Formats: sequence, C-alpha cells, structure tokens
Amino acid sequence: MSQRKKGGDHPSHERWLVSYADFITLLFAFFVVMFASSQVDKRKVGRLAIAIQVAFQELGIFQSSNSRTPLASTEPMPFEKVQMIENSVRSASLGRMAPAVEGVASNAPSVKNLAELQRELEEALAPELKRHEVALNAQREGLVISLREIGFFDSGSSTLRPGSEASVARIAAALAARNCDVRIEGHTDNVPIHTERFASNWELSTTRATEMIRLFIVHYDFSPTRLSAAGYAEFHPTASNATPQGRALNRRVDIVVLPPGRTDSDPTGHNEPPPTGEAGAG
Repeated sequence: MSQRKKGGDHPSHERWLVSYADFITLLFAFFVVMFASSQVDKRKVGRLAIAIQVAFQELGIFQSSNSRTPLASTEPMPFEKVQMIENSVRSASLGRMAPAVEGVASNAPSVKNLAELQRELEEALAPELKRHEVALNAQREGLVISLREIGFFDSGSSTLRPGSEASVARIAAALAARNCDVRIEGHTDNVPIHTERFASNWELSTTRATEMIRLFIVHYDFSPTRLSAAGYAEFHPTASNATPQGRALNRRVDIVVLPPGRTDSDPTGHNEPPPTGEAGAG
C-alpha cells in the first residue's frame, strides 16, 4: 500500500506584491497631485485636495479629526484658503505669530473702516484742509494725516502752536474711537539746522514726533502700545526741495493710521523722494 505524501502548505513568496501595489498607488496619487497643482483651474485643485485628503483618511494614513472638511460641501474650499492655512501652520511651527485666516479675510472691513475715518476727518478738519494746513491721503500702508508746519509748528521748533491744539484734539477724538495702531513721523526739508537745541534735522524731526506721542498719551489717554514714533529728517520728502512751496510741504508731521491687525513693520513706504534741488530758507 503506497503511502500518500502529505501535502503541506507552501509559504507564499509573493506577499511583497501587496506592499508594492500600495506603494505604486500612493506614488500615482502623488503625481496626480503634482500634475493638478500645475493647472490654472483652482476650483478643481481644491476639489482634488479634498478628495485626496478623504482617500488618505480612509486608508488610515492620516488620522481623521473632528475639524475635517465636510464632504457634502457643494462649494469646495478654494485653493487660496488651502495655501493660507498651510502657511499659517508653517509659521506657527517656526515659532512666529501667524495671522489667522479670519484676520486675512477681514482686510476688506479694515479698508472700509479707514475710508470711514477719512470721511469723518474730512468733515472735522474742513477749515484746516481749506487752508492747506492738513492733508489726508489713503496710502498703501494706511491713512496718512499730514500736519504741515505752517499750521502747527514755528520754524525750528518742536512745540505745538497753542492755536492748533483744537485741530489735534479733533484728530485724537476720531482715532480714539477706533482700534488702530498709529505711527507718528517727523519730516523736514533739506535746509540744514543747527541751533542750541537741535544739532540737525534728525533731532528736530524726531523730537516733533515724540512730542506728538507725549500729547496723545498725556492729554488724550492713548495706550502707549498703540503708538510709535519715527524721525526721517529730509530723507522722505513729498515734494521737491527746489522751491519754497515744495520745502513747505516737506516740513510736516505725518500721523499714519495703520489698519486693524497690521503691525508697524513697514515704515515710510508711502513717500517717493522727488528730484533734489537747491536749498532755500527753511
């Protein structure tokens, strides 16, 4: 009687194909994402990003969270918001204070608030604007309120004229009602100054700015954390120093109202230096 050979289960040597197939699938998904990122249709990219996220969660590669994007959304998250979220997370991981997505989205209300402030100041400062003692300009970094020397300071002095205190009070009242940071800049023309108190235009412009800061804190109860001062001497003019009229425009104190949420990290981006000219009486 012949003995039947016992048939044993042979170990499979092709298990690696399962892991290899998973790797190829993930590699394919990676190149699909790379290809989609190069396309200009941002809505499709946003839709694809959500689909890839869900697929990875289903595979167990990424742990799901309670805050994941809902799948039933008819309007997928725009690609710009995906980038903003990633940038915020990256900034936080580097230890920097990254603005929230809501802060980015609130840029339009900030511009609206500055426009309302400009209209309010145009009404409050109508006499000064008519006499060309004050100028209002909406710039890239905020609203610039220029107090020209002719209406607020004596030549070579950092003391505010008594007759101009009412104008400053109206400006302070409008700013106090808004949560905006304020940078006060002192500017001069290019005529050299050398007095017992001021050795150069640097000292004069800086002292005028800090005196205005002191006035806002002491008389109008502004928080010092909202204020900053800078002196730029003659190096950020708004007009040519070749004429007396231009030099008069350059002798000023600028109150720069920054939009809410904006830090004071980009000073004097609003003044382009015009061609230099001959010096005149300052």
